[in-house]
Amino acid sequence: MSSNRFSPSPRRTATRCASYAAALALGLSLTAAGLTGCSTASRPPAAAGPAVSTSVSSPAPGVDSRERLTVGDGTREYLMHRPAAEGGGPRPLLIAFHGRGADAEQLRRQSGLDKAAEARGMLLVYPEALGKGWGAGTAATAQRPDPDADVRFTEALIAELVRTGRADPHRVYVAGFSNGGSMALRMAAQRPDLVSGAASVSGELPTGAAAVKPTGPVPVLIVYGAEDPVRPLAGLPTPGPAAPGEEPITATVSARASAEAFAAAGGAGGPAEEGKPGHDSVTWPAGPAGAEVRLLVMHGAGHTWPGSTMPPPAGFGSVSTALDASGTLLDFLTAHKR
Repeated sequence: MSSNRFSPSPRRTATRCASYAAALALGLSLTAAGLTGCSTASRPPAAAGPAVSTSVSSPAPGVDSRERLTVGDGTREYLMHRPAAEGGGPRPLLIAFHGRGADAEQLRRQSGLDKAAEARGMLLVYPEALGKGWGAGTAATAQRPDPDADVRFTEALIAELVRTGRADPHRVYVAGFSNGGSMALRMAAQRPDLVSGAASVSGELPTGAAAVKPTGPVPVLIVYGAEDPVRPLAGLPTPGPAAPGEEPITATVSARASAEAFAAAGGAGGPAEEGKPGHDSVTWPAGPAGAEVRLLVMHGAGHTWPGSTMPPPAGFGSVSTALDASGTLLDFLTAHKR
């Protein structure tokens, strides 16, 4: 296996970083033009009442519902997909964070996670971010003065789903795409006592002033495009400028460094590298804590969800068909429990 798939040359990295702002701005404008399919701005304010309430009548099993959760002074929304088969007690829970500039419905269509979760009897939740972006880093910004708000929201969401008997506290998983992937990694890094496993597609650990460092053993899977022009495989130590009025883009370490940080925190073994059709795999085998870490680098792929049938925005690169990321990450996650 060629090592440059995991460590692109400085010249290639600089080219990718230089194109970041343009590609992201173009992608976000296309998203706003109609790729999201579900905008919180058009919904009425949440009514006063219980901490959690559905905004539609109770759906039939297997049908998506939009629900609300009041945390502190604010009310947040999320899409929920329950498996068709009822009974059997609390379900394994997957919380899936959408990317920057997107929303829950877009990730739902982009990933096809509903079908993969349904086949495994999982409860699936897609939370909505404030301002269409997650506080994946630990630094405050003008747009996000409380950088820990999304961590508390996720904790409260998990607690509510466990309290109501819908989620199994020993099988709580987080995943996400891009900024949402970084948010999933933040939850795993800071709450290893809460999260049973994490998966990130095209998202890395924040660095610099917003750095996030793993604090305990958590099984982690990172799936990444080798030719990602938006958030490069080699990391984004110096992000381009955000659009006027938008939250600054968070700097990140490389995909490999992100995996290595979790491997070190979990006491995993040395990396085993393997070339496979369409992708390269690096696995840090589980140590005494049982926290395996894996990095999959998709050949020729961009800032996209492998196996997706939804065309990506222009400038985001190609979609890999070498594997189905949704089935792959759920197989990885559900092999672990706390």
